[in-house]
Amino acid sequence: MERRLGGCFATQIHTDFQKISEHLPNPRSIFIRTGNQTNPIIPKKPFLCRTMPLFITSLNSGSNGNCYYVGNEHEAVLVDAGLSCRQTEARMKRLNLPLERVKAIFVSHEHSDHISGIPQLARKHQLPVYITSGTLRRANLPEQRFPIRPLRGYEPVRIGELSITAFPKEHDASDPHSFLITCQDINVGVFTDIGVVCDHVIQHFSQCHAAFLETNYDEDLLEHGPYPFYLKQRIRGGKGHLSNQQALALFRAHKPSFMSHVLVSHLSKQNNNPQIIQDLFSPHLDSTQFIVASRFAETPVFTIEAIKKPARMHEPVAG
Repeated sequence: MERRLGGCFATQIHTDFQKISEHLPNPRSIFIRTGNQTNPIIPKKPFLCRTMPLFITSLNSGSNGNCYYVGNEHEAVLVDAGLSCRQTEARMKRLNLPLERVKAIFVSHEHSDHISGIPQLARKHQLPVYITSGTLRRANLPEQRFPIRPLRGYEPVRIGELSITAFPKEHDASDPHSFLITCQDINVGVFTDIGVVCDHVIQHFSQCHAAFLETNYDEDLLEHGPYPFYLKQRIRGGKGHLSNQQALALFRAHKPSFMSHVLVSHLSKQNNNPQIIQDLFSPHLDSTQFIVASRFAETPVFTIEAIKKPARMHEPVAG
């Protein structure tokens, strides 16, 4: 609402604002009309705002079980729960992450290494499970033992300050989805079990401050390894998994400048090696921290932050 100020009264307000602004740690631009002239009070230095950080860890990543934790100081979610309830609890305890902070489980697809721990974990802690109807039909989860919630692509789910958006991906499952978890201005993506880099993946990867990125196999190791031909074709045939080289191509072409962490994930035990991936990615990391998500143990908890310079705010000009 505009208010008309005039004469010495307006001049005194202008002077008071100038005095006050000199002592404010984060002054904003304020415009006051005195007589026929508009006088801005402009901050001498820009200021930065820190948003609420996110905390992330891989509790396990691989064909023996997948579970990814993303949360803030008040609430968190698990993407997939392919570990036993006991292992999930034990690993979170070692990381000093209270399970009470977890408010929901989000399911990417129905393969056992992503859902085997859900029945016991969700029932014991009464965690709602967000899952698409197509995945639910194939998952054979006991619906009556814990809450089941619908999940649809590009329809964000709000969990406290967290917003979780599922989006389609290419994989040999009934209705597979990946996830972008957002809190204020911070984005964390989970990009695993992806047969090919599609537009959905590119769109969301390019927004991430941190990402769990599949690097499932080395192409040469797979080609000359012990797997039968049909299994090799399933893995590399566009509905299976990302190779190291495919993941690197995505990383190089679409990594945003503000991505602070990349956790390479879902490594094959037979067809990959962490050192191969490290050597492949190292020349292209810039300031991004590189972490290998283990198939045998949890990673440390990483803090993901975003520092932004907010737009100047202007008060209406009185007149």
